[in-house]
Amino acid sequence: MASANKNLSAYNEENMPSAAPHTFGIVVSEWNTEITHALYDGCYDTLIKHGAKEENIHTLQVPGSFELTAGARILMDRKKLNAVICIGCVIKGETSHNEYINYAVANGLSNLSVMYAKPFIFGVLTPNNEEQARDRAGGKHGNKGVEAAVTAIRMVAVKEDLKEGNKKIGF
Repeated sequence: MASANKNLSAYNEENMPSAAPHTFGIVVSEWNTEITHALYDGCYDTLIKHGAKEENIHTLQVPGSFELTAGARILMDRKKLNAVICIGCVIKGETSHNEYINYAVANGLSNLSVMYAKPFIFGVLTPNNEEQARDRAGGKHGNKGVEAAVTAIRMVAVKEDLKEGNKKIGF
C-alpha cells in the first residue's frame, strides 16, 4: 500500500478483539534507537490500550534488526507467548545491505511463524532515509509499531477463533 498522504496507523478500534487473555513478546532493535523506541512505544501502548496486561508483555532488546529473528526465537522459547512482535529499522544506505537484512528478517520470521504455528510480526521499517523513518515512527504516516500490535492482536484472535471452531476459513 502506498503511504503518500495516509496515516497507516488508522484502524477501526471498535472491531478490535481484546488482548487481555494473551501474552506478547516485543523484540526491539537498538540500532536506530530514536526510531525503534518510538515504534516500541506505539506498539506497547496499543497492546495496553486493547487490554493486554503489563505483566503479559515481555520485551527483549537486540543489537540490530538482523538479530530480531534470533531474539524472537529466544523469547518464544523462554516465555509462553501467543505472539512475538519484532521492531526494527533498516535505512537504505550506499550499499545493498538493507536488502539482505530485510529479506533475512522477513524470511526468518515467516519460518518461525510456521514452525511455532504462532504469529511472529514483522514490524521493521525499510525506509530510504531518516525522514521516511520518522514519518512512520509517529510522524505524518502514523506509527508502524501501532500497526504491528494491531496485527498481533488480530492474528492471535484468528487462531483462537479457529481453535474454538467459531469461524470458517474463506468466503
